[in-house]
Amino acid sequence: MPRATTKIRNRKPASTMRTAPPYVFSRLSPVNTTPVYESYWRFAAERQAILMRRARGTLSPWTNDPVLLRHKFTNAYRAADRVSQFLIAQVIYRGSDRAEEVVFRILLFKLFNKIETWHLLQRHLGELAWKGFNPTRYASVLTRARTTGLRIYSGAYIMPSGRSTFGSAEKHRNHLALINYMMKDGIVNRVTSASSLGAVYEALRSYPTLGPFLAFQLAIDLNYSPVMDFDEMTFVVPGPGARDGIAKCFGSRGGLSEVDLIKLVADRQDHEFEQRGLQFERLGDRRLQLIDCQNLFCEVDKYARVIHPKVIGLTGRTRIKQVFQARPEPLALWFPPKWKINDLLSKQLRRTRT
Repeated sequence: MPRATTKIRNRKPASTMRTAPPYVFSRLSPVNTTPVYESYWRFAAERQAILMRRARGTLSPWTNDPVLLRHKFTNAYRAADRVSQFLIAQVIYRGSDRAEEVVFRILLFKLFNKIETWHLLQRHLGELAWKGFNPTRYASVLTRARTTGLRIYSGAYIMPSGRSTFGSAEKHRNHLALINYMMKDGIVNRVTSASSLGAVYEALRSYPTLGPFLAFQLAIDLNYSPVMDFDEMTFVVPGPGARDGIAKCFGSRGGLSEVDLIKLVADRQDHEFEQRGLQFERLGDRRLQLIDCQNLFCEVDKYARVIHPKVIGLTGRTRIKQVFQARPEPLALWFPPKWKINDLLSKQLRRTRT
C-alpha cells in the first residue's frame, strides 16, 4: 500500500524553492476517488479563472457556473482572498518592520479577521502598535462599536470566547488580553527563532483559545511577513471543512491520512489539470501550495452540496449559506515580495486571455 513520503531538506528561503521537484511521490491507486474529486479540479480551475478575469478588469459575469455565480467561495490561492490581501498589503507590509510590531499587527488583525474592525481601531486610536498598546483603550472602542450594533468579528470562523482563561464576559476583551499575554510571554522570539513552519504552529498552539485550525491559519499569516520565510509545502493541518471535503472526494483513502492526501493533490496538480484538459493559470510561477489545496478541499465540500447533493460528508450539511456579492472596487493583487511573483503577475495580467 503506497504511503506519501516527504523529502528531507535543509532549511533555506522558501522563495528559492518554487521550482523544486514534487515533495510527494505517490500513485492514486489504490486510492478510490468519487465524482467530487473531478469537481475539485474543475472548481479550482474555474475559481482561479474568475479571479484572473476580475483582475484583468473583465466585466461581470465572470463565469457561467451557476453555483459560483450565486455563492461566495474563497480563491484557489488563499493569499488572493480579500482579507488576506488586506492583511498582506495594509497590515503586514505597512508600518514598522520591527519583528514585535509585525507580529503584534498580525495577531491583532487576525483575532478579529475583519477589515472594518481594523479601520475602526485606526480611526479612534491612530497607529496600531505594540509600543504603547493599552488593551483597555482598545476594548473601549470595540465595546462602544458593539453597542451600536456593529459586528467586530468576521463570520469566516468562530473564535472561542476565552472567558475561562481571561475572565471577561466580553469576548473581545479576552482576545486583547490574549494578545497582551502572548507578546509579554515572548511569542515574537518563539516564532522568529522557530526552525520550521511546524514549530511556529506548535508555539502558537501552546496558547489558550488557539486550537489546531486557528494556530495553523496564524502560522501561515505570520509566514507571509518578513519575520520568517518557510516553505508552505512543508507543513499543513487540515481544518474541519477540509476534512469534510476529503471525505467527499475519496471513497477509499488507501491507507493515506488526510495530510497525506493534501500532499498528494498538491504534488499531482499539474497532471490532474492536464489530464482533464483544464487550464489553470498560476499566479506568476507559483504552484498551489499545501495551504491552498487544503482550502480547496474546504471549498469543494460546499460546492458539492449543490453539485453532488447525494454525496454526504462528515457533517451532513446540505446548504451553502453565504451568497456572493460583487464589490465595486477594482481588484488589485499584491503578494509578499519575497515570493517574487508581483512583477510576473503584473505582466501576466496585461496579457489578454479568454
